[in-house]
Amino acid sequence: MRDLIKLEEAAMFLLSIYLFSTLDFAWWWFPALLLVPDVGMIGYLFNPKTGAYIYNIFHHRLVAAGVACYGLGFENEYWVLSGIILFAHISFDRMMGYGLKFKDSFQHTHLGTVGKMEKIKD
Repeated sequence: MRDLIKLEEAAMFLLSIYLFSTLDFAWWWFPALLLVPDVGMIGYLFNPKTGAYIYNIFHHRLVAAGVACYGLGFENEYWVLSGIILFAHISFDRMMGYGLKFKDSFQHTHLGTVGKMEKIKD
């Protein structure tokens, strides 16, 4: 199942590259902005609950769709670009196994545990 999810996310990432190509921006904007949504991790400086909340706002597809739709509705390419970058970043993260965060820890995601696995006690 994980491989199927990764394949689906890869397809959505490629779709976001195509959507970006329809905009009037230089190609280098895409890789330059791809990791910007990770600014949402700053909430973890406060505590895991705040971190998860802020991180999830920057990594939720509904937010990405809303930003892009706002840009389309008001004919603003910068908002459309932001929505596409959010969408691409989310797909890339999920391809790598990172999902939406639970409030107990950064490693606890809706896709499972990421990072170092805890040692199983005998």
